[in-house]
Amino acid sequence: MAFLARSLYRSRQFFCSVGASIDDDERAEVARLLTEDQRRLFFSMRARDQRHSLDVLHVLLRQNQTDRDLLSAALLHDVGKGRIRLWHRVAFVLIRAASPGLLRKLASSESGSWRGALAAIANHAERGASLVRASGASDEVVHLVRCHETPDGDNDPRQALLRAADESC
Repeated sequence: MAFLARSLYRSRQFFCSVGASIDDDERAEVARLLTEDQRRLFFSMRARDQRHSLDVLHVLLRQNQTDRDLLSAALLHDVGKGRIRLWHRVAFVLIRAASPGLLRKLASSESGSWRGALAAIANHAERGASLVRASGASDEVVHLVRCHETPDGDNDPRQALLRAADESC
């Protein structure tokens, strides 16, 4: 049952990413929450990643979350993925589901290669945390970005909120 639910989630995520866009109100929302350097990071992501990050933000806002660090982390949590292609993401998800060990063997630091893209996705939280730190974000935002995929690795309740919102989009 978990496999079916995860497959449906990933399928919905895939189809929603095709033709993703953001509107002027959402651009204003980004400007309100992020500094200029952080906005540059946000807008360096592909449109589908911007859309996903805004969807995560909107989940948190519907929950009446107001913590600025949490909301900023929602917008920046995936900046470490870089500008990888959609097929790299699909390959990553399928290989990870079939054989996490194979994924670890295939992912490499070869920049510009499909194997490098797999490594970028696998290591995006740590890379994102470095980019977010360089943009002048608070230690709390850096920590939330670094740990957003670490299950139960933190006592910070914001971490659980971010992770749940991310997994729902």
